[in-house]
Amino acid sequence: MAKENLAMIVGKDQVSDAEQILSAYGSDESFVSPGLPAYVVKVKTAQQVQQIINYAKEKRMPVIPVSSPGGPRLRGDTIASQGGMILDLSGMDRILNVDRMDKIAVIEPGVTFDQLEQALRQKGLRAFKPLLPRRTKSVLASYLEREPVVVPRDHWDAIDPLVTMEVIFGTGDLFRTGSASSPPADLQKQLDAGLRQCFAAGPGSTSLSRVVQGSQGTMGVVTWGSVICGILPEIDNTWFLTAATPEPLIDLSYQLSRRRLGEEHFLVNAFQFATMMADKGEIAALAEKLPAWILTVKLTAGGMLPEEQMAYQEKDLRELAQARGVELKSAVMGISGKALAELLDNPPEEFYKMKHRGAFQDIFFTTTLDKTPGHVAVMEEVVRHHYPSNEIGIYLQPMVQGSSCHCEFNLAYDPTDRAKTSNLKALYLDAGAKLAGNEAFFSRPYGPWADLVYGKNGEATALLKRVKKMLDPEGILNPGRLCF
Repeated sequence: MAKENLAMIVGKDQVSDAEQILSAYGSDESFVSPGLPAYVVKVKTAQQVQQIINYAKEKRMPVIPVSSPGGPRLRGDTIASQGGMILDLSGMDRILNVDRMDKIAVIEPGVTFDQLEQALRQKGLRAFKPLLPRRTKSVLASYLEREPVVVPRDHWDAIDPLVTMEVIFGTGDLFRTGSASSPPADLQKQLDAGLRQCFAAGPGSTSLSRVVQGSQGTMGVVTWGSVICGILPEIDNTWFLTAATPEPLIDLSYQLSRRRLGEEHFLVNAFQFATMMADKGEIAALAEKLPAWILTVKLTAGGMLPEEQMAYQEKDLRELAQARGVELKSAVMGISGKALAELLDNPPEEFYKMKHRGAFQDIFFTTTLDKTPGHVAVMEEVVRHHYPSNEIGIYLQPMVQGSSCHCEFNLAYDPTDRAKTSNLKALYLDAGAKLAGNEAFFSRPYGPWADLVYGKNGEATALLKRVKKMLDPEGILNPGRLCF
């Protein structure tokens, strides 16, 4: 009966309970236990989403929103641990508006980075992207989950690059956040009237965008969002700075943020760089030859006198490097800055973290850049005798103008080796606990990290549950995630 009722909303061909379809959503690359949904429901409009949620609320049926049009899925946050339905939003893939003057794009949840980039380039704009996102990654899913972008200079707030959104809460109510909450209610009429979705706060002083962001689909289902874009530069040059230890490069990174020098910049160790750049089977060999740590800095220029802009930026960067005994390089081991820039602009079909051994787990959290050497030391101690420390990929991404930092450890493994997979799972859990004890802040607590985070702060957990009760009184949205 449920299948027929759902089909009346979205059409018979858009509802499936076929085992092959369900199993594709039943597990992912994480260590979260598998769980099959009862149905996969594909939607095309916000009206259909609202009708689905109202039906699910009446039947108390779990709804797990998914927006990326393909895998691999990584975090366990879209597994139907309590059954119910997968609400597949990937068919909502329209780019509703691109505004060059305000550098804003309004997009639906099924829009991928590749799709968005193509549309933006026609307007002289570019998307703010995380490091080498997979080709099928939903832009809104990435921003809702606060995946760090590689442009700390233009990252002004934790919510960036996401701004406003249209969201349907578990109550079944459709709501607009930020400046999108202004009348008229219709988006196109707002655009025709000259209104733009540029401010996250609102209505009034509220900021429900922040409540929805990072909630793993437990508070509401986003049907479109406005996102900040950047101006496409006229010229750009990508440089490398290398060192045997991260400390001089960390100091240099702070200076880059303070001076707003460089657009993209991030710090990786040799194995992470090799995983990004080398072909499968050649990663370990390249990592052995690379400098231990590599800071990548992309300088850009445009508008008036771009060549002069580039010249003084390169001069400043060279002086900062020389003051710290660091050499400025246009290439490392034959890999040019141009080659890396092209890869960052056009990520390959295969997700780079899968290349080395076929599967991976990553451990990531928020900290400050100066504390990352201490976290690296903790991680190396945890993996001692259990995992080769020279095969840990390390990625450090300054965020919010360099005031904080995304710290990430990538651990590749062979999923067909049961013993090593079991050992890695134990190591993964142990490392998370020890890093948290070293003041690592798991701001995106997936899977087992949720207990680690919410068990330490009873007051915040109780407040979140009260908010959840208001926005999703029947608890239908992605139950079992976070502290819900």
